[in-house]
Amino acid sequence: MATQARSIASLTISFGLVAIPVKLYSATVSSERISFNLLRQKDGSRVKQQYIAVNDGKPVERSDMVKGYEFAKDQYVMFSPEELKALEDATTHSVDIGQFVPLDSVDPLYFDGTYYLAPDKGAAKPYTLLATALRKAQQCAVGRWISRGKEHIVIIRALEDGLALHQLHFKAEIRDLKDLGVEAAPVSEPELKLARQLIDHLGAKRFDPNEYADEHKARVAAAIQRKVDGKEISLAESPVTNKGGNVIDLMEALRASIDARGSKAADMKERKAPKRAAAQASSRKTARR
Repeated sequence: MATQARSIASLTISFGLVAIPVKLYSATVSSERISFNLLRQKDGSRVKQQYIAVNDGKPVERSDMVKGYEFAKDQYVMFSPEELKALEDATTHSVDIGQFVPLDSVDPLYFDGTYYLAPDKGAAKPYTLLATALRKAQQCAVGRWISRGKEHIVIIRALEDGLALHQLHFKAEIRDLKDLGVEAAPVSEPELKLARQLIDHLGAKRFDPNEYADEHKARVAAAIQRKVDGKEISLAESPVTNKGGNVIDLMEALRASIDARGSKAADMKERKAPKRAAAQASSRKTARR
């Protein structure tokens, strides 16, 4: 955990008679994202958002706004801030664990927000014990947590160096794939065999996030720097591997993908061979000395 990280909440993980005080930290870094502001084109002045009443087209100040629920077309019931506050659940500082389940039984489709958990004062041992036990059992803890007036279902899972908490969507918040009308198409055995070969060619033992960099962000950052330096940026279209829209021969596409992968692997071997030969020659010279 970076030293500059700030805790956003203090919680207690509780299950049975066990209580582990922890600190909650955001697992993502929002400052890493590139964002743009809206400006007036003629002079670069910042513009601000304004709310307009639909009935008369006049601006509405925030102090004159209330929230409402549309129960029928263009018909609303209004709630005051006090009424909404009364409907909220009180924020709890405890995550109550109700179950331990296999980690691979939790579909990533349900994942929402991700946080790190760090032990609070005096909680290092029970924290480490829970993390180690979850890791060895390949289980995660399932519980409930109320934050900012909303109830969340959460899981706590072990990382290599500690614990992470994931907020999950409720079942009712997940759209059923059947609503999209997706229908299975017939697949032949030769097609399936080629697809499996491609999967084997691209296979890896595990996902390594270090292999993937945000190339789009790098291009945008480079373009911003050119603008800052007073230079023009190229308006050429960004490289796109497949624009879609064309019906392709599936078997030919699979064969071409496998051939391309094989050529790439061969090139890598050829590049490494001179380095190995040079290293061997160097070692022989060293041995003769």
